[in-house]
Amino acid sequence: MSNNPEMNSTSSKSISRRGLMLVLSSPSGAGKSTIARNLLRDDPSISLSVSVTTRARRGSEIDGKDYHFISEDEFELMRDNNKLLEWAEVHGNFYGTPFEPVQAAMDEGRDMLFDIDWQGALQMFEAARADIVSIFILPPSMEELRNRLIRRAEDSEDVINQRLENSRVEMQHWDEYEYPLINDDLNTCFEDVKAILRAERLRRDRRAAGMAGFIGGLLK
Repeated sequence: MSNNPEMNSTSSKSISRRGLMLVLSSPSGAGKSTIARNLLRDDPSISLSVSVTTRARRGSEIDGKDYHFISEDEFELMRDNNKLLEWAEVHGNFYGTPFEPVQAAMDEGRDMLFDIDWQGALQMFEAARADIVSIFILPPSMEELRNRLIRRAEDSEDVINQRLENSRVEMQHWDEYEYPLINDDLNTCFEDVKAILRAERLRRDRRAAGMAGFIGGLLK
């Protein structure tokens, strides 16, 4: 056996654990998609759950990366054949999470990121609460939320007004999430999300099997 203590030691990162599902929700324009993109950029160990949607593709979006854009007939077929972990109707369009990629990631102990609406999140809570870490992103004010939607320059005035009206309903569900965060500063909010993820990865129940093996070896 090597006398090098670094070679003989086991780091916390090397202990196997069960993957988790990180659920980010917020009203449209509150910042969850930006935070999700930054998280994927900084942490390549996270896999994005790419939803299917019947919504028309925006100019800045890429099919297969931001969403899988499908027809209503295709969506109904997936939904009726239990191919979706969750689904919801939002702003007159359908969104859903394909089941198979999520199952494959969890089986391999990888973390999955979900940028989804509260309706879909509640379905996920019912199906797999123990595997989920849930974060709800709130805007600092309704005025700031409107300004962000306007600066995004991707929706008409009527659509913006509809999104603001819907946001009042969405924000009432903040207390169904484990971690409500106020996004008054994007960098601060992003650091809070990373801190939550780091702590949740170290939870005893997620690392029980790996820690048991480590302790067994430690006590030999």
